[in-house]
Amino acid sequence: MSRSTFSPTPARSHRFARVAAAIAGGALLAVAVPTMASAHVTVSPDQLVAGDHGVLTFAFSHGCENSPTTALRITMPEGLASVSPTLDGDWTIDVERGDDGLVSAVTYTALSPVPTDLRGAVSMGVGLDEDTPDSLAFPVEQKCVDGTTEWTQLAENGEDPHSLDAPAPVVTVAAATGTGHGDDATHGADAAAESPAAAAESPWGMILGAGGLVAGLAALVVSVLAYRRRS
Repeated sequence: MSRSTFSPTPARSHRFARVAAAIAGGALLAVAVPTMASAHVTVSPDQLVAGDHGVLTFAFSHGCENSPTTALRITMPEGLASVSPTLDGDWTIDVERGDDGLVSAVTYTALSPVPTDLRGAVSMGVGLDEDTPDSLAFPVEQKCVDGTTEWTQLAENGEDPHSLDAPAPVVTVAAATGTGHGDDATHGADAAAESPAAAAESPWGMILGAGGLVAGLAALVVSVLAYRRRS
């Protein structure tokens, strides 16, 4: 019996070409999307609580059209009670203040330009007021050896921030829900009173413990007498 040889028809070849093109396009998109996303200046954490303190880290990779980064100028939004830039041996820090004495902008200048294939990061401690807005935007100007990129775009209502070309880092502010120290102390006392150790130290706990001991001894005596009787 002769063995037939498979030869693709033009329709099959065309379908195969389309599948191959789709796979290649998907692979390129899978590589391109993380690259585009990593090019943004990000902030971490991206959520704080009103009236609280935290340390914000602004990170970036890639420069301006692949040019090494030389500096980051971060503008402070209204609603911050305090700003304390973190001293870092890789950056020099210049602090600008407004007429009210509060920090209005911080510029971090790299001692050596940050190459495009490396991740760079700067940080600062911030304090929030009780009436801090529910969203804090930090416009960033990324200066490079060649060129500048301004990360200042803000998403409008219903707009996806990831669709923006140069979004500003944004921190959301959650309402304070914690109780006062007095309530915490009361809650701690209640929890301690409900714990087994606290119950054992209370008079009723001691009585119950003694009663359990007597019952256990009585059960032991009954068991011994029953054993002797059977013997």
